[in-house]
Amino acid sequence: MTIGPDFIFRTLKTTGVVLLLTLVFGTVYVDFYDALAVFSAGIWSMVNLIFLAALIRAVVRPGGVDKTAALGLAVLKFPLLYAAGYFLFTVNVFRPVPLIIGLSMVLAVMALKAAGRAILNIDVVRPEGDSRGVA
Repeated sequence: MTIGPDFIFRTLKTTGVVLLLTLVFGTVYVDFYDALAVFSAGIWSMVNLIFLAALIRAVVRPGGVDKTAALGLAVLKFPLLYAAGYFLFTVNVFRPVPLIIGLSMVLAVMALKAAGRAILNIDVVRPEGDSRGVA
């Protein structure tokens, strides 16, 4: 596997698992509302990345811009998703720090996955017959 279009979906799956674990363990060891804030903001961030990836695929494609899909995604993403994000920050139940942690969870998972692939040299193309790193 290389860092390509499927990297986003692998990142989303990993982020979902991390968020679920954060919700379960955060509820037990920290505070329910802080864990829920991290989880909610993380889900918001995941949905934002899904819409952003779909919007980029609709606009940047070999056959030209798919105007209907781009307009539909823009109408869904910008007003509705950002209104939900505004609601997350204005509700009095959630504190800002757990919300910021949740919002940055996708970025943290993406950076850690890319760093791990770089450290382990997973994406390095080796010449035929080179068996370095293969046990």
